[in-house]
Amino acid sequence: VGFPAGTGPDIVARLLAQKLSEGWGNMGVIVDNKPGAGGLIAAAEAARATPDGYTLMLGETGQLSIAPSSYNKLPYDPAKDFAPVSQVVSSDFVLLVNPQKVPARNVKDFVGWTQQQKRLLMATFGAGTPGHFGAYMFGDAVKQTPEAVHYKSTADALGGLFGGDVHGVFASVGLAAPQVKAGKLLALGSTGASRTGALPDVPTIKEQGYPNLEFSSWFGIVAPSKTPADIVAKLSADVQKAVLSADGKAKLEEAGFRVTGTNREDFARVIANDTATWAKAVAATGFKADL
Repeated sequence: VGFPAGTGPDIVARLLAQKLSEGWGNMGVIVDNKPGAGGLIAAAEAARATPDGYTLMLGETGQLSIAPSSYNKLPYDPAKDFAPVSQVVSSDFVLLVNPQKVPARNVKDFVGWTQQQKRLLMATFGAGTPGHFGAYMFGDAVKQTPEAVHYKSTADALGGLFGGDVHGVFASVGLAAPQVKAGKLLALGSTGASRTGALPDVPTIKEQGYPNLEFSSWFGIVAPSKTPADIVAKLSADVQKAVLSADGKAKLEEAGFRVTGTNREDFARVIANDTATWAKAVAATGFKADL
């Protein structure tokens, strides 16, 4: 897992590891957090792993669909170095603000307030991540140019929000919901096509007059590309069984995710389609980085 403990990918990985362990006769399934460079360090290591089915990666949109457009040279090739196994969940984002620092109570008010400030400071959970380019997509929708402030993780980005160092952040629903329900942060809008079940009272940004603003992320299992096809097929079936089981699905939904549990062919199509979609968003920002 290319992100720290307590983040969205980590939460999904640990819930999935528990279900897979149960399905495999309590075989130990270990979650190994390898954070850094927006998940690229973990992806590079996973790509080089022995292709025997025992080392897998819980990959996400940034590592597999955004990175090819946002970096000049990657230490791995998402299309060639990984075999898709199953998309596990998808996740919308929520625009969060600190109500003690920002007076806005809806997206239009937030846009007006940041225009008065003559700055739109948006925290991200790493350069090249969906939260990074989502901030630019938001800026494009509201006719403002955001200043991206990059943090190492969503938790660090939320820390910047609490401290008043930034105006807003797009956080995954799973991490945003507890903060919102506790009254610590305010959710102005979600980025999905429809409202999220975890925060049903929060309107989508599209509902609030910005019809072109819709984006989400996903997490899914991939294996090193040379993993035998029969092993990939078994892994795909077992992952689907784990996440689509009644309790597995309930736990993931309770954590704020939308369960997908696709087969490997459908996941491959998702990765390819999103690679094309995000390439346009990245190109519009002019962002290009070196590792």
